[in-house]
Amino acid sequence: MAITTLLVANRGEIACRIFRTCRDLGITTVAVYSDADADALHVREADLAVRLPGAAPADTYLRGDLVVAAARAAGADAVHPGYGFLSENAAFAAAVQDAGLVWVGPPVKAIELMASKTRAKELMAGAGVPLLAPVDPATAGPDDLPLLLKAAAGGGGRGMRIVRELDALPGELLAAAAEAASAFGDGEVFAEPYVERGRHVEVQVMADAHDTVWALGTRDCSLQRRHQKVIEEAPAPGLDEALRTRLHEAAVAAARAVGYRGAGTVEFLVSAEGRPYFLEMNTRLQVEHPVTEAVFGLDLVTLQLRVAEGEPLPSPEPPQPSGHAVEARLYAEDPARDWQPQTGALLTLEVPEGPGLRLDTGYTGGDTIGVYYDPMIAKVIAHAPTRTEAVRLLARALERARVHGPVTNRDLLVRSLRHPDFAAARLDTGFYDRHLADLTAPGAGDPATAALAATLAEAVRGAEAVRPTRPGGPAPARFGAWRNVPSQPQRKRYRSEPDGTEHEVAYRTPRTGTPEPYETTGTRVLTVTPDRVTLEVDGVARHFAITAHAGRVHVDAADASYTFTALPRFTDPATHTAPGSLLAPMPGTVVRLAEGLAAGVTVEAGQPLIWLEAMKMEHRILAPASGTLTALHAAPGHQVEVGALLAVVQEGPAATPVPVPVPEETA
Repeated sequence: MAITTLLVANRGEIACRIFRTCRDLGITTVAVYSDADADALHVREADLAVRLPGAAPADTYLRGDLVVAAARAAGADAVHPGYGFLSENAAFAAAVQDAGLVWVGPPVKAIELMASKTRAKELMAGAGVPLLAPVDPATAGPDDLPLLLKAAAGGGGRGMRIVRELDALPGELLAAAAEAASAFGDGEVFAEPYVERGRHVEVQVMADAHDTVWALGTRDCSLQRRHQKVIEEAPAPGLDEALRTRLHEAAVAAARAVGYRGAGTVEFLVSAEGRPYFLEMNTRLQVEHPVTEAVFGLDLVTLQLRVAEGEPLPSPEPPQPSGHAVEARLYAEDPARDWQPQTGALLTLEVPEGPGLRLDTGYTGGDTIGVYYDPMIAKVIAHAPTRTEAVRLLARALERARVHGPVTNRDLLVRSLRHPDFAAARLDTGFYDRHLADLTAPGAGDPATAALAATLAEAVRGAEAVRPTRPGGPAPARFGAWRNVPSQPQRKRYRSEPDGTEHEVAYRTPRTGTPEPYETTGTRVLTVTPDRVTLEVDGVARHFAITAHAGRVHVDAADASYTFTALPRFTDPATHTAPGSLLAPMPGTVVRLAEGLAAGVTVEAGQPLIWLEAMKMEHRILAPASGTLTALHAAPGHQVEVGALLAVVQEGPAATPVPVPVPEETA
């Protein structure tokens, strides 16, 4: 049957992306939204929207009964699950079909067969797909190390642990099972050998109900943090033709083994020696699908909809690929601080447009990044004739983007794309384990000059605020080399975010009324307005775009971006916290405490004391030093804001530390 009205059982950028295709096909769109997403972009872009009362995923986007009821209420005749949430839930797919709606996804049986990684591996072995031999944790010995523990019922890095010491295995099994139960409602965990320096390579498949299965090339997704992908590209570089053929054939065999229909991804681990091993099959659209679309000139969502309507794929063989595509996931997170998710108002999101560039996002400037969902802001994709050109185009687009608000991984992405190992396609899943310190170290930018530009713009802004504006707005102040004119210099102090470096800038305002630098050699001011400054630094003109908002100043230059917090002239003693204070690094929910944790107990430096859950991840709060816990303000179930005081540890000789808890089901 032809689809006329489609409900997307998802949120954010994937909902917006599916809506874009629906508009092109003349299909009416329906969004569902939680209370936290009432004003989200996917709600604003949909033709119709239905509220799912509540904010947490478990109460909203994971409630299949509410989503089906929403589809009925809106008059939808089909449901697309997107990715994540209920996209690989066989019971939800069955409920959609039982309600008389078209399910834009694979058959329920295929989802069931691939839902458990342990059962999927057994099935793939029968289909001749290469596998890693499983390891029984109960009998694992030193020769089996290192091991990788994985949740049987889900992905995205949840429930995944690397074990390098046998003594750590029991505790990691318990922790992995607890996280898997929390994320997927199933605590089953299995173990397999951990392949050092392995590459994550996957094959996009598309199948119809007429016995046609396409293998749409390979993707490399090796650059990962916490087992979640950061940068992806198609085709996977550096694979010989024999290996590509083997991967394609294995992916098609996997799809045929379960009677697959629609879009799916077969994921492999490729060892350093070039041997592939089946990991899992994702029975849904992948986050990284745009790189395949770019290389093959296809709209995978269009194909999903046509297959769901019963149509065959356009031809027995897929189109020929062209060029290379790279995608970077822009996250609200701080890579230098254990990838901590960030929240708050996204003041500006502007990514350059141009040939070969694509932006998929669920946000616009002015939206808020909340605590309940994944912190991905956007995906930026570049397509060009060669890998070198695509990587260069993407790095430059990210560098020129204006992203104001929470701390992001934008600088990390740019540096990753320009790293010699990435440029040479020396890729494996340990990339960030080896290079993170260098990639997050202070860069080669010039924050001092950026702070000067911010100061001059602020001085002009302040002067204009106290004098009438002439018709047509203020004209830029233009003048040549500045002179030492006797006048009292003014000083401004800024703190760079997020590294905390302080900068002091001196300037003065002569009788011309235009501020100029003081005690700064080799710098000549060319133009100054409240939002744009041009400085000549050592003979080179440099432009700075200035945006001020609520005590922070964002400075965007051609080669870097900076965020400064204006500091008071004198430090306020009230802003200090007691030594040993444990502050919440982000808003979240306290899910558990170390067993026996209470005021008066002793702890060891680095010991996990408190577990926070925020934005789909668990975060451990560690003791900053060995000593005595003198105060405890956290309790399971408490919602805390960023900077909230959780506990205080007074440094001193520690006796017997509190034990690490046996993980239980988390909230």
